Amino acid sequence: MSDVTFGRLTDLLPREAWRHEALSFTPWLAANIDQLAEVVGIPLEITGTEIAVEAFAADILARNPSDGTVVLIENQLEQTDHTHLGQIMTYLAGLEAHTVIWVAPRC
Repeated sequence: MSDVTFGRLTDLLPREAWRHEALSFTPWLAANIDQLAEVVGIPLEITGTEIAVEAFAADILARNPSDGTVVLIENQLEQTDHTHLGQIMTYLAGLEAHTVIWVAPRC
């Protein structure tokens, strides 16, 4: 007999797990960046969250330690949209990022 206890897996919308993108999802994703790095196959080191770029704030800024390049991580709790795409372009230019990772439940 095992002493391991298992929980029950359930499907839920990201908004049900994290009520606020900037205040709950972004900090959770930053704290679990190793899981994202494993999935995308890029080593990641967090350099900051909610980084100001013009009138916007980039969700997560990271560095790829294997080559020193800047990695922008944009996360959304809803479907991707053109507004966020425009913001990503602003962040890429303003932060001189080489890679962007866009995390969203659907595109």
